[in-house]
Amino acid sequence: MMKVSLAGETDTLKPLTSAGPAVAGARQRAHAPSRFADYLELTKPRIAVMALFTVGAGYLLGAGGNAEWRVLFHTLVGAGMVAAGGSALNQLFERRIDSRMRRTMKRPLPAGRIRVEEAAAFGAGLAGAGLAYLAATVSLPATVAAAFTFIAYAFIYTPMKTKTAWNTAVGAVPGALPPVIGWYAAQGWNNWEGALALFAILFLWQIPHFLAIAWMYRADYASGGLKMLPGCDPSGQHTAFVMVLTAAALLPLGFLLPLAGLGGWLFGAGATVFGLMYLRRAVAFARDRTDRKARKVLHSSLFYLPGVFALLMIDALLVK
Repeated sequence: MMKVSLAGETDTLKPLTSAGPAVAGARQRAHAPSRFADYLELTKPRIAVMALFTVGAGYLLGAGGNAEWRVLFHTLVGAGMVAAGGSALNQLFERRIDSRMRRTMKRPLPAGRIRVEEAAAFGAGLAGAGLAYLAATVSLPATVAAAFTFIAYAFIYTPMKTKTAWNTAVGAVPGALPPVIGWYAAQGWNNWEGALALFAILFLWQIPHFLAIAWMYRADYASGGLKMLPGCDPSGQHTAFVMVLTAAALLPLGFLLPLAGLGGWLFGAGATVFGLMYLRRAVAFARDRTDRKARKVLHSSLFYLPGVFALLMIDALLVK
């Protein structure tokens, strides 16, 4: 695998070499990430934490007053392993793309700190172990949902990123499935309407969220060969339209979810407020398509999702 030469490293190494190769090598090793840190980075821990939050919320909403902490624990462990394995394989498949983008070129694979064979074994092993763990400790429906999430993310969405700008919509499918895993861990195949409602929230939420990121890093994504909508839309008009449309589509969910047995008046009122705030940021971006406005959409999205899920759980577990 080709190793990447980082611009920032050149200046750092110049004064070191004058002190002798041994000293220079020691100083470089002191600043290099540990093997543990590299493997942890392969799992994309920040994304995993957000996904596991929605897995847990899906389980608690599905179980209601019958929640078992043992089952919740097993569900989070198994789903976390599957998510970590999928992220590792995603970085494996995108290592050459990552080597061409400034924001990702220091990742363990493009930087040459982890070999391809190691990453492949790590990702496949984690995902396989996670699925086996779910099957042994939770239920078949939760295992099937986790397996579909893994396959859709690693083997459908990942290769599509270099083929079509529709990859964002396709990637929103596995991105919206974590709460479904939790719901099926609690309900089995029953009451699929609740699982669909949770899926709808995450699916719609992701579109403005990821388009905001894609707009801010459109030049970097283009240099990596990724087909993102902002890269095909220099004016940003189509990007803004999709962001506003999907943010607006979240508003009716505050009134529709109670029909699926989720939420009540508290959720409906709160979700509408959060949704209007999210939509307001998307509209502001449509009027002034700058990186600053896109970043505000991103910040609003990070406020919306935990807020709405917290309302759902308060409404379901406390108010009712």
